[in-house]
Amino acid sequence: MDFANGFSVITGETGAGKSILLGALNLILGKRADTQILLDKSKKCIVEGTFQIAYYNLQEFFRKYNLDYDENTTLRREINTYGKSRAFINDSPVNLSILKELGDKLIDIHSQRQTITLNDTNFQLAVIDSYGGITDKINKYRTQYLKLLKLQNDLQQLINSEKQSGSEQDYYQFLFNELDEAKLRDGEQEELEKELEILNHSEEIKSNLFSSARVLGNDENSLLNNLSGVVNNISNISKFSDTLKELSERLSSTYIELTDVFTEIEKVEQSIIHDPVKSADINNRLDFIYGLQKKHRVNSVNELLLIKEDINTRLNNFSSLESQIKLLKSEVNKLETEVIRKAENISVKRRNVFSDIEKKIENSLILLGIPDARFQINHKLLNETGKDGIDNVKFLFNANRGEELQELSKVASGGEISRLMLAVKSLISQKNLLPTVIFDEIDIGVSGAIADKVGNILLKLSETMQVVAITHLPQIAGKGDTHYLVYKKTAASKTKSEIKQLTPDERIVEIAKMLSGQAVTTASVETAKQLLNN
Repeated sequence: MDFANGFSVITGETGAGKSILLGALNLILGKRADTQILLDKSKKCIVEGTFQIAYYNLQEFFRKYNLDYDENTTLRREINTYGKSRAFINDSPVNLSILKELGDKLIDIHSQRQTITLNDTNFQLAVIDSYGGITDKINKYRTQYLKLLKLQNDLQQLINSEKQSGSEQDYYQFLFNELDEAKLRDGEQEELEKELEILNHSEEIKSNLFSSARVLGNDENSLLNNLSGVVNNISNISKFSDTLKELSERLSSTYIELTDVFTEIEKVEQSIIHDPVKSADINNRLDFIYGLQKKHRVNSVNELLLIKEDINTRLNNFSSLESQIKLLKSEVNKLETEVIRKAENISVKRRNVFSDIEKKIENSLILLGIPDARFQINHKLLNETGKDGIDNVKFLFNANRGEELQELSKVASGGEISRLMLAVKSLISQKNLLPTVIFDEIDIGVSGAIADKVGNILLKLSETMQVVAITHLPQIAGKGDTHYLVYKKTAASKTKSEIKQLTPDERIVEIAKMLSGQAVTTASVETAKQLLNN
């Protein structure tokens, strides 16, 4: 079905199925799905609605969630046979919370049950902010307030970390000092182990080197002395053939190499000293290194050096905590000052509209048949800022002359609350801040001249928005620009609920039925015509 512009009324007998329409709308507005409402649970249910949103300034919402913007935006909800639901905006799948966020910007369904929200402080503040035209300021304030909460939380975590790090810092400082004082060098362990191996076998090494030196050159019959004679003998005859010359050169080279080896053996033999003290020192150093490795569960000096570097990084982080805390405290204080300044500014703007709101709501209530209605906004400043600023408000009301103003829940009847909500919505609609509004039987408990006035208010609302009213009262039905009828149709063994737009003549008959029951009389027809002409 299509909803017309302006003021539309929907009528129908009790039980005709008007609630089906609201149920379908609630689904595409992001409300929870109740599979019990489905007629055939073996088939998938699809509800789809198209909204003209050109004048709603919703481009930022679509950018925020990376959705395709279309001036004719389609919302769709699908419920499968297992009761699971999916939501779509312009054919893009979205979370239900996103669908609800957009739905809240498009349609406001007002019913008798919804009037309980009028007692809610958050709703009351929203009314004041809407009328005062400071909703954008509130949203910007909340963004900064939430940022402040995050920074305060981050600061507290840093402070807690600093407290917890006290003993940790001492422990890591001890470990670092121990490793730093060890003066470890990469490769040191291998060098020490080789040197200790030589010292532990110094006597054996020295003895073998001494014997080898004696055989090579420290004896009259040594190898080098005998080889020297051979070298001279062959050198003397080398001139007689190339072969002898080559042999002479090879012998000379061998003699030179052996002489060099002999010299090196002597040098090494003399350098090796059996030194128990040095052996003990190396053993102590290695034991110290092995102890560090066992403590840190590693197997090399290089790994110990890496651990030292890591500990040093931790210590630097500990030392930077203080500077981080100082910096973050400064940022928190600066933002806190800004948040308080904005909250105070918002509070002033709120208080500036209290009197105007009170007068206009009282005037609307008089029109709605509560002549002695008194309405007041009770205000207190909070000791600290919250997500809504520093204001605590309560709507006070009394319908009876001379009685004390009290909170709505204590003094207002259901009918009075309903009319008060209508007055509130009428008030904020003047600021063009509401989208489509659907009133679900707001006229319960209202009749006669008051019903006519309720209809006038709804008609006035429709000048700035699309208004749909589900009603049982002919006085209200007659005010509509467009009239829809919900009715039951029985075919075979099934009953269906259908809706149709009435023609002018059909409207006369329908309103006449509302006036006199199913038996349409000449008098009721004439009265219906009068209602439609008013």
